[in-house]
Amino acid sequence: MNFKVDKPNDEIKNQLAQKIDNKTKPPGSLGRLEEIAKKIGLIQQTTEPQLSTPTILVFSGDHGIATEGVSPFPQEVTQQMVLNFINEGAAINVFAKQNGIDIKVIDSGVKGDFDETSKQKIINLKIAEGTKSFLHGPAMTNEQCNEAIQKGAEMVQECYENGCNVIGFGEMGIGNTSPSAMLMHLITGEPLETCAGKGTGLNSEGVSKKREILAESLRHYHQDGSPVEMLTHFGGFELAMIAGAFLKAAENKMTIMVDGFNVTAALLVAQKIEPNVLEYCIFAHQSDEKGHQKMLQHLNAEPLLHLGMRLGEGTGAAVAYPLIKASVNFLNKMASFEEAGVSNTE
Repeated sequence: MNFKVDKPNDEIKNQLAQKIDNKTKPPGSLGRLEEIAKKIGLIQQTTEPQLSTPTILVFSGDHGIATEGVSPFPQEVTQQMVLNFINEGAAINVFAKQNGIDIKVIDSGVKGDFDETSKQKIINLKIAEGTKSFLHGPAMTNEQCNEAIQKGAEMVQECYENGCNVIGFGEMGIGNTSPSAMLMHLITGEPLETCAGKGTGLNSEGVSKKREILAESLRHYHQDGSPVEMLTHFGGFELAMIAGAFLKAAENKMTIMVDGFNVTAALLVAQKIEPNVLEYCIFAHQSDEKGHQKMLQHLNAEPLLHLGMRLGEGTGAAVAYPLIKASVNFLNKMASFEEAGVSNTE
């Protein structure tokens, strides 16, 4: 499992800045759209970037820690929501369809089986039927973690070879804010109280219990602290696949739309492995899940949107995509002062 992520060559930066400043507008007047246009131009090494076959991969998996009382919902909901995805009834389906984004639903490790009709619509990358509870030991084996990272990377490679150059990741898995909180705590150093929030809707008493369970799990963790080892002990199969997906997307110089709390937790792992992965990331939104703001601050990331969303599924990325598309469109289609015959007083 080796990834090589190069930092984009910044020689084209001045050309991009000049092209943006020569559009028929005051300098800087398109704000963040100008920053995004410049970033995508750097990623693609061109002053005429294109967005091709936008795709969101929704990775789904169950978590043993969910049986310890960290979520108000039973594990069965994970499988039920996967069925909702393939029947196009979820929020991610609505937003993706609206914005012309392709959706791929992946079984990373959902507990239970799907009927034959459903299997035809789901990409089966199942590692196992959910992870083990990390309350008393590792959630998965080293072999399982590495397999999941590799499968996530292979999924992205397939999209890349089919013409995709802009990609986002979503997730579904009851209890998955608990492994994400643990990864955040270990990588950022933030206290568990900051990292662990209400997830799918815990009340204050439930959040307190969740934090107690997560704190107890640390008593059984005495490892080397490498990012893959952290992921092995506390992660989920879907989070490991997303970490691998981030690394392969960056290696392929794709523009990556970063979703919310759980996806950013996987990114924390990926950037510990290859820091340059951040050069390819556009942060779609700030989740309302407790801790996401601190995650973004740790990564020096400024999100495009803050709508109070905390659904996951890749919904933040799907909603933000039109802004990313707008940035490329203005760069390519907006007239320059010379083309429009407009005087530039600068």
